[in-house]
Amino acid sequence: MELLSAVADRFGLWGAAGQPHVAWGDWAHFVAYTAQVNSFLPPALAPGLASAATLAEALLGTGLVLGLGTRWAALGTALLTLLFALTMTISFGPKAPLDYSVWADVAVGLLLAQAPSFPWSLDAWRSSKHLS
Repeated sequence: MELLSAVADRFGLWGAAGQPHVAWGDWAHFVAYTAQVNSFLPPALAPGLASAATLAEALLGTGLVLGLGTRWAALGTALLTLLFALTMTISFGPKAPLDYSVWADVAVGLLLAQAPSFPWSLDAWRSSKHLS
């Protein structure tokens, strides 16, 4: 849900920019933040990176919530959050990804990807339909 909540924030679903508990509140603030996190890249890349991150988070978050392609969604989440952690470390120093538990998100994605099965998932439901 964390991934989907972050996507919702970028589109103002949790409130406007500047309100309590709202990280961005709109697309423009998120693109500006993307430029800060990727400060080592040209600022012109920020809109594309923001779009790519948003699409990836929406797809991976939906896959995890529904349990659809769970193993791949978990691995993708681990990779995406690893990229977030590394770029945050480069741009803001090592404390920033620790404050936001980004390294924990990487570990959780890797741990979930190693699970032998996902009994409460659409993956399991689809498998059981093929067995019947």
